[in-house]
Amino acid sequence: MTTTYDSSTDTLEHITNVSSTIDIVLKELLNRAELHDRSKLESFEKPYFDQYTLKLKTMTYGSAEYKQCLKELSVALDHHYKNNRHHPEHFENGVDGMNLIDLIEMFCDWKAATLRHSDGDLLKSLEHNKERFGISDQLYNILKNSINLFE
Repeated sequence: MTTTYDSSTDTLEHITNVSSTIDIVLKELLNRAELHDRSKLESFEKPYFDQYTLKLKTMTYGSAEYKQCLKELSVALDHHYKNNRHHPEHFENGVDGMNLIDLIEMFCDWKAATLRHSDGDLLKSLEHNKERFGISDQLYNILKNSINLFE
């Protein structure tokens, strides 16, 4: 095969464009990391989380006891979900309303939440949340395939 075209310049330009796009994602993720759940520290939500965080830590995620506690915390949670787009409850159509950055922050949040519980398990949380939020099989598999990033 003989050609006079050298693709190096186009390939290098493509690499630069991909790098620039990844930088946009990184900047947004760093911003999310800095601002994550700050509303829990503000005057409206903080008293509720002061009262319920220790209780929730002792419960198994998704248990009847856990769900009851969330009902009792609903006033603060409604406010929290309204002000934090990494929660499916923020959107009228749940996970389907989220963007890629929301999903990444949500998944990192789920991992961090498992660390609060003595029996925390990201795979079990993901299985529970698949049903809870109507997560598609495809997205479930992508998230499941990502669990090993945290190990």
